[in-house]
Amino acid sequence: MRKITAIEPQQKNPQRVNFYLDGEFGFGLARITAGWLKVGQELSEEKIAALQAEDANETAYQKALHFLSYRLRSSAEVSQNLTKRGTPKALVEETVNRLQRAGLVNDQEFARAWVENRNTFQPRSKSALRMELRRKGLSDEIVQPVLDEQVDEEALAFEAARKYARRLAGLGMARVPPEVKRISRPPRLLVHYPVPGRL
Repeated sequence: MRKITAIEPQQKNPQRVNFYLDGEFGFGLARITAGWLKVGQELSEEKIAALQAEDANETAYQKALHFLSYRLRSSAEVSQNLTKRGTPKALVEETVNRLQRAGLVNDQEFARAWVENRNTFQPRSKSALRMELRRKGLSDEIVQPVLDEQVDEEALAFEAARKYARRLAGLGMARVPPEVKRISRPPRLLVHYPVPGRL
């Protein structure tokens, strides 16, 4: 058994504390892990090992929460970030599972949010969105239903044609090539013509 002889906050990180055992530095722990420990308490080697393992879990979890604080992430993105920061593989998997149980990481919700954001600000085709989400580590089994539900490529093409026609109209018909003049007519007539690319 080893006795805790001093507890001091870390200077560089006040959310962590250093423990001294039998007058010598023993280990550091996050405050959330060390909350119940006090000077004079005796710890077995097994208890010390358990505390350090719990601290490693909590540290990885806090890193993941910080990474998630900027925007939604896929489970693959969280795994890659933790691995890059030196977290052991087994602990990475455990942390991602913990986040999923807490509802903080959900690949299906991530895909929906990603596609919704793209539809609003930067409309893209299904193939382009599929490629983006694959790069985020999502499988086709997750991606395809979201794309089928949220992406209307005909509507996107029509909207692109409408915007293109407005730009051409702004140039003045005298400067517009004859073969594209017809898509510059008033929007109510656009429905009678194919969208660009199908002329």
